[in-house]
Order: sequence, then C-alpha cells, then structure tokens
Amino acid sequence: MSDLEESAIALLSSTTIALDGDADIPLYTVPTAKLCVLSHAIVVAGEDAGATTTITIGQNGATTDFLASNILSNLDAANDTVILKPIPNTTPLKGKAYVATTVIEATIGANSGGSTTDSTLLLFGILYDA
Repeated sequence: MSDLEESAIALLSSTTIALDGDADIPLYTVPTAKLCVLSHAIVVAGEDAGATTTITIGQNGATTDFLASNILSNLDAANDTVILKPIPNTTPLKGKAYVATTVIEATIGANSGGSTTDSTLLLFGILYDA
C-alpha cells in the first residue's frame, strides 16, 4: 500500500448492530504499529430506531471521545441512513489518534427501537504508521 493509499479515509469496519437494546459494541481494533484517526460513521437502519435511542462512539472506557451522544430519532424506517460526524460550530474539533490495540466501540443507550438486529454501522478513518 502506498503512503497516499494508507493515509486516505477508508472503511475500517462494517458491524451489525441492534437498536432495540442498550449495549457496548466493539467496532474496530487498531492494528499493531499503527495510529488511527476516525473520520465519520454511517448507520443504516434495519427498521425504526425509535424516538429515544442514542449512540456514542469512542475508545473502550471513553466511548464519547469521538462522538458524543446523538439521538437517532430520524431513523424512522428501514434503510434510512445518518452520517455521524462531530462538527464544531466555530472551534476546531479536538480528536484522538488512537494507538495500536485500542478497541473502538459504539454504545447504544436509551433504546426504543424495533426488535431488529440488522442495522449496520460503517466506521471510516485513516490509518498511518506509529
């Protein structure tokens, strides 16, 4: 892989998630000798996510250090999608460069979605040499 390819934003993982129960869901483990900077995530709903279901994303133990709590109430039908990306209003966003072996996970909370377990979370980011 060339340096340009390695530093491009790419799909890091595709994970099946359930929006009908609170859970911590492992999404990606940073490979040995690499650092990882997350870009964004996309959720593709399997069905209505409900009015109160929330999601956060970050490293295990600090699951809001990439994405603070977002309510998924606008995912109200199968195949609806949302792009999850922390975008500041005026101040540059402080992010994290996750070190090798860091487990990145999503946390589902305040669930009120349907009984589906076939929603998908796509995680995007950049890997580079530590």
